[in-house]
Amino acid sequence: MKPTALVRTVSLFAAAVAAPAVAVAQRSPAIAATHVDPAVLAQVCAPIAATPATESTGSLRITGGQDAQVRENFTQGEFVTINAGRNQGIQIGQEFFVRRIESTRSPMAAPQPPRNIRTAGWIKVYAVDDDLALATITYSCDAMRVNDYLEPMTLPTPVVPGPVQGKPDRTNYARVVMGNDRRFEFSPGDFFVIDQGSSQGITPGARFVIYRWRKRTPEGFLVAIGEAVAASVQADTATLSITTAHDSVVPSDLVAMRK
Repeated sequence: MKPTALVRTVSLFAAAVAAPAVAVAQRSPAIAATHVDPAVLAQVCAPIAATPATESTGSLRITGGQDAQVRENFTQGEFVTINAGRNQGIQIGQEFFVRRIESTRSPMAAPQPPRNIRTAGWIKVYAVDDDLALATITYSCDAMRVNDYLEPMTLPTPVVPGPVQGKPDRTNYARVVMGNDRRFEFSPGDFFVIDQGSSQGITPGARFVIYRWRKRTPEGFLVAIGEAVAASVQADTATLSITTAHDSVVPSDLVAMRK
């Protein structure tokens, strides 16, 4: 952040709280997120596949914090500044998800590694100037960073899993692609992205069986290693939550939706 911008944001902070003791601490009056269903919080923090449309997302950005020294990372209970104010329609009380696009390491060579949207949490606008605003970090899934982009916040509807009965459709497998934090392994409670979505008939709450290819014979065979449920669905991708597994789920594992 430029020195002139820092002076403006410190002035904005002081005018907003009018309390020098608080200004020294540089802590915001964070709003407790305990009223939100833990399942919804987990879904908020789950990975989403990036698409060409999301590559250009994000005119609203985090530009810094309220400390005298330069910082790049911020977490729940701290103030951050954003690069828009009342001239851009920002109002006190508005809430935004904070997100960034991450490249995913692939255990297999790929010319274009898959990219996912990492949701770092959400913020609430606390004070507004003409062309910048101050916001409090209400909830953190991960540290927020300078240049993370903002999207209007709407909490997801809790997913109601479909019935467990129903045989998996083993004529149409989807592939496990990626998860958060560039991880290669996932366990019960974790989320991962697959390469099919609503275009292939997947809906939120759909149940899946997770399979792995075994090569104990020349032909090989598939063995079930767990179950998952669709938490969110896009056109050609979906985010699944692992409900049970007796082995780690990894990219290249397959899933079949229960009919």
